[in-house]
Amino acid sequence: MKPIDEDPLAREQHCARRSFLAWLAGSPLLALSPMACRSLPSSKPASLDELINLLQFEGAAEQVMSQGAFDFLAGASDDEHTLRANREAFQLWQIRARRLVNVAEIDMRLELFGEDLASPILLAPMGDQGNWHRDGELASVRAAAQSGHRAIVSTLSTYSIEEIAAASTEPLWFQLYPTADRGITAELIQRAEDSGCGVLALTVDTPVTGNRERQVVALDRILGAVKTTGNFAGRNPFPFPLDPSMTWDMVDWLRRSTGMRILLKGIVTREDALLARERGVDGIIVSNHGGRQEESGRSTIECLPEVVAAVAGTMPVLIDGGFRRGTDVFKALALGAKAVCIGRPYGFGLACYGEAGVRRVIELLDQELKLIMQLAGTPSLAAISESYLQEA
Repeated sequence: MKPIDEDPLAREQHCARRSFLAWLAGSPLLALSPMACRSLPSSKPASLDELINLLQFEGAAEQVMSQGAFDFLAGASDDEHTLRANREAFQLWQIRARRLVNVAEIDMRLELFGEDLASPILLAPMGDQGNWHRDGELASVRAAAQSGHRAIVSTLSTYSIEEIAAASTEPLWFQLYPTADRGITAELIQRAEDSGCGVLALTVDTPVTGNRERQVVALDRILGAVKTTGNFAGRNPFPFPLDPSMTWDMVDWLRRSTGMRILLKGIVTREDALLARERGVDGIIVSNHGGRQEESGRSTIECLPEVVAAVAGTMPVLIDGGFRRGTDVFKALALGAKAVCIGRPYGFGLACYGEAGVRRVIELLDQELKLIMQLAGTPSLAAISESYLQEA
């Protein structure tokens, strides 16, 4: 075999690989490296029944996950002010509870994009869950389906969309990172549609990857460990699915390319909400990528009212970012959100306890939402309105 410096093809491949790794150090694909995990969870920090709220799952996961894997899941960009803002901003609103309302029966069901959901709580897309538990997304979608919840599958899933769809007894939604190669993107969309996905969530907050310092790992630790994800099996990872050239014309292209409902994930301003309305999208997910992208300092719950006002009831608005309590969900619904997506909590549950952990996270949040609906005097989701909130 010729040395790299004497073989032009080998030299070109080596340079491309190192260039990719340099970019990878700050990218979502960092979690794809097996070296990012010293080992998969092999022991549980406590009995699952001992965890009584979602906040406890993070500490439990830290005990069993490698530092690299935990930092990828728990961390965010820059100084992580936005990550913290997502949690702290829920205290900007207080709940105005009503009395003497019949709350013996609580109805948390809703219809969304023509689908019947048991609860307004969905699983947000998270990539390469197989680095946290060997069953990865298969465990997550099984847990969601068992209780009638929706799961949104990431473009960067460990398993292919076909494998994940086969594991679920409920319909799935698909999150799209578009590549600059529209042929690859069109193929992904068709595979999602063929797998029964009725909703496509286009992520629009990631033209490039944010400055996620906690997930940076020295290149020599991951050199040679790069692999493709389930949806890119057998294909060179270039081009990686980020497209900094993407504009609003992408929405028109998607309309021509799929019959799925189209959501835009990552809208945080009234201006973009109005543009989304003009383009005729089917829904919006108010999201700041869990604080992983721009360090704006703005929580999603603070962004929600202006987005809801801008769309003026023409489309459903969903939200993610920092949800850990049933009261958090209640406040978002009162501010006009139709549903809430959770990410990190079920990732922590998956890392510690696999499918049972994800199921427990969903169960706890559903129980807390039902409880605050009873205590606030709202027997159905339709009864929850802004009149049940006041600014702190």
